[in-house]
Amino acid sequence: MTGSNVLFIMSDEHSRRVLGAYGNRVVHTPHMDALAAAGTLFESAYCNCPICVPSRASFATGQYVHEIGFWDNGIPYHGDPASFGHRLHDCGQRCDSIGKLHYRAAEDPNGFDNEILPLHVLNGIGDLQGMLRSPPPRRPSTAQLAADAGEGDSTYLQYDRNIRDAACEWLENMSKNPTDKPWVLFVSFVCPHFPLVAPPEFFRMYPPESLPMAQLRGDGEFPDHPVLRTLREVQNYEDHFRDEAHVRTAMAAYYGMVSFLDDNIGRILGTLDKVGLTDDTAIIYTADHGDNLGARTFWGKSNMYDESAGVPLILKGPGIAAGKRVATPVSLLDAYPTILSLAGAAPVAEDAGKPGRSLLEIADGADPDRTVLGEYHAVASTTGIFMIRFWHYKYIHYEGERPQLFDLAADPMETRDLALEPGNEGILAEGDRRLREICDPTAVNARAFADQAARVAEFGGEEKVRAMGSYPYTPAPGEKPRISGAG
Repeated sequence: MTGSNVLFIMSDEHSRRVLGAYGNRVVHTPHMDALAAAGTLFESAYCNCPICVPSRASFATGQYVHEIGFWDNGIPYHGDPASFGHRLHDCGQRCDSIGKLHYRAAEDPNGFDNEILPLHVLNGIGDLQGMLRSPPPRRPSTAQLAADAGEGDSTYLQYDRNIRDAACEWLENMSKNPTDKPWVLFVSFVCPHFPLVAPPEFFRMYPPESLPMAQLRGDGEFPDHPVLRTLREVQNYEDHFRDEAHVRTAMAAYYGMVSFLDDNIGRILGTLDKVGLTDDTAIIYTADHGDNLGARTFWGKSNMYDESAGVPLILKGPGIAAGKRVATPVSLLDAYPTILSLAGAAPVAEDAGKPGRSLLEIADGADPDRTVLGEYHAVASTTGIFMIRFWHYKYIHYEGERPQLFDLAADPMETRDLALEPGNEGILAEGDRRLREICDPTAVNARAFADQAARVAEFGGEEKVRAMGSYPYTPAPGEKPRISGAG
């Protein structure tokens, strides 16, 4: 057959800082580390929006968030514009999903031949309250993250076990009933997204007192920026921790969930090998975004620091170099052309202008002067946030506010904001130029606010949306949402 099968594995909220292959010497991730050793690892990979729904819509369609208008967790993807699955379907190739999609509904034409155990936004609507941004309301549901932290079981853990088992069964069935064209299987786990509850056998791998403490939490270390201050005030997860021991317990749970994820991935890859499909299958692993995990007293995602916006990205398969590390910046929208290229799908004219580039080409040295764009127009943001990654710099534009600039080679933890120092005007101008080559941030920001206002009006206006309350995470299939602040 022309092309290879593609097994695409995505997790939810996995910081690449908590993965052995990316240099973490504490976390136990043998299966993902082995995947990286046998394949190619992208050191500077990013999501295109650090929150679930827009990140996944951008990934699926290969387009920027501002191009497709799925701004936040209350405007979910519904099958238009076309996803990589639609392109594969047009080529007569099977494309199935197992697990979390976070689109509008399974009834929509999302591009998959089969959606197995799908998780979509709550009630086909999602988080409407996150669209209230002038000013954003406090989120009482943030208290749940700290309250849950520890060992035990959860609906998310059970859901991931079901996803794992369904993926293994799918591969076994495919080996018995092969197709004449390459297939694509998208397996999407929810861990290590909170609730921060790890199975006891994985939690106990990480005695909380033995973990290195999250960084930049001291007095005076929080970034002096008005947009970030509001993000922290609204998404005030940190305020609900009792003490440092409680923070370490949450970190141990997250580490344990990453090891649980690794174990599930290992079982799927073991099945792939057992049924004889490994040699004909390309494997991709990534996450929809990262997790701050207490750094700067941020938890969850929603900002442009590497903990939140950076993602792991590993590619292994036929003809893909082993043990290779690529420094060129890439993003999740590069997955669209990569999947189609790996699967041997014929290119179509409609995809010619899309911003992504095959990771295979980038790994071979193409386009070393790339610009990667991330943007954020969602919960707790008072204005549009745009991140530009180029060379070894990160430029962050806050529409109507001052920018930030970091040299990631010299300062990988982003502690020194060069925008506050003289002598960096040229790099700031270069970041701004690259941003405006892609979009007009003022126009994009206005359009996002207008679309969100229209969506809120559909549901009765701001007061009614506020009265709906908030929930800490999208419930697993069959789980009731835990609504806070309704009334």
